[in-house]
Amino acid sequence: MPDRILKAGTIITMDPSRPRAEAVAVANGRITAVGSLDECRAAAPGAEVVDTGAAALLPGLVEPHSHPMMSGVALNPPARNITPFNDPHWSDVQKVFTAAIAETDPSTPLLFSGFDALLHQRPAPEASELDTIFGDRIAVIVDNSGHGVYFNTALMKSKGWDVNPPADPVGAHFGRNPDGSLNGQGFETGVLFAVVGDILATLGNPLLAAAEYYATMAQAGLTSTSDMTFDLTLKGGYESLAAAPSCPLRVSMWEVSTSDTFTEPTSFAAGDEWLIKQGVKLWTDGSPWVGNIGISFPYLDSEATRLAGIDPAKAGGPQSMNYTRAQLDAILDKAGPAGWQMALHANGDLAIDLALDAYEAALKRHNLIGTDHRWRIEHLGAGTRRHFDRAAELGVYTSMAPFQYYYWGDLLDGQMFDHEHGARWQSFGDAAASGAVVSFHNDGSVSPPSPILNIATAVTRRTRSGAVHAPDQTMPLEQALRAHTIDAARTLHREALVGSIAPGKLADFTELAADPYTVDPIALAEKAAVRGTWLAGERTDLDAFLGAVRGTDAAPHAHLAEHPARGGCC
Repeated sequence: MPDRILKAGTIITMDPSRPRAEAVAVANGRITAVGSLDECRAAAPGAEVVDTGAAALLPGLVEPHSHPMMSGVALNPPARNITPFNDPHWSDVQKVFTAAIAETDPSTPLLFSGFDALLHQRPAPEASELDTIFGDRIAVIVDNSGHGVYFNTALMKSKGWDVNPPADPVGAHFGRNPDGSLNGQGFETGVLFAVVGDILATLGNPLLAAAEYYATMAQAGLTSTSDMTFDLTLKGGYESLAAAPSCPLRVSMWEVSTSDTFTEPTSFAAGDEWLIKQGVKLWTDGSPWVGNIGISFPYLDSEATRLAGIDPAKAGGPQSMNYTRAQLDAILDKAGPAGWQMALHANGDLAIDLALDAYEAALKRHNLIGTDHRWRIEHLGAGTRRHFDRAAELGVYTSMAPFQYYYWGDLLDGQMFDHEHGARWQSFGDAAASGAVVSFHNDGSVSPPSPILNIATAVTRRTRSGAVHAPDQTMPLEQALRAHTIDAARTLHREALVGSIAPGKLADFTELAADPYTVDPIALAEKAAVRGTWLAGERTDLDAFLGAVRGTDAAPHAHLAEHPARGGCC
């Protein structure tokens, strides 16, 4: 690549030694100088000067917790997206059902992804309702949380389950009628795989579907991300995407602790700058939206929880934990001393306590206290100042989920939980004040990739409706920007390469339509919208990328279709 000097209205470097610049010089995919145009010309004489046209140029935005392969494949045609972000009302979903029936060959199973009882404001369907809608067409709906699946009688008959109902897989269960027959509902990974595994295997080109999700993330301004549910079956798919022209994403991998190889190193043909395995992923609890998170306070008995099928007498509590303390200790003792970066999913306060307790004990056992271990906790929905202070003391990094508050915040406060706990969900202010390293994420297809909206949500504390709950829990703009740039890069252990604009780092950038510091925070997501990205000093060409993947032989990647049903989410 020829030497270049890139200009913008302003360059926000996220480097405290030089927070602002006029230009950045690039050679061989790396940043060689940052400063005024004259300074960059002196450092790169003869280099082409390129005006990006961006009002603001930022380091390429970083998503530290995602599932790019799974997110794309889960919506691989003919599967259809019915998330509340696409189809907010049940009437919208019904239109998708009608179109699918009309447009799809009757022999093709119908698969829909993204139902959310809370946001769609109606109970999860059972087989009887789906039979009325779809008749003898096989039809399956996957919950947006990734923790539930709903299916009709035709699906049961195709598997013989109408005559011989299957037993519950370990760690999962089917919904049942009083006589033991299936009611068309199921929960957790074992059931999801049993229901949709063979359907997913018949879908189109999963590699192209994953590439399209890459493009969606790039359009949101992301240049680096992670896969928090990696296993070795995905390796070839990721290598093929990284090899495609103008690949828009670098990916760091966390292998799931349920695999047989989670402590084994993995190398990728593309090299560490593009693909790298960094750690191990575990789950202490589940999803707030289906009632299986570890919390010390109760779900409310309300219209919202009744619609979602959440029984306050059974939901939440310590029984929602996915691991015993002994099981966590065994995994940490195997992976921690080997140098892997641990990442523990934890939404409820009890789940966060368990994660911190297990981390502290393991860090002490292995003499890792005070080292740069960067063990992580993911989501922290019910996290409090006490939790964030303790994380900071232990050197544990915290990756928060602003989308939980933005989309569900009005329901959390007073409908799902009491005001004391629901209003403070995703306590950005407490996290900022604690001194813990904080990053933000969208968690794959659980919500649309939207880093600028995440930043705006943390700064304003406004939900999708415009309401504000716990206004004391806002975060300063500078720290919110860090949560999708340098602190997100630190969370991925990649700050030497990305996350700020400084000499020696990779020339990855995100263009914005406005300087976020000059925009009313309420309008940040609209006024400072993403205009494009650069990787290694080249403007991302998504058409070229998708065209190249479209021409790839799909056969070697057909197995990727099974991953959404097998890997879970979160």
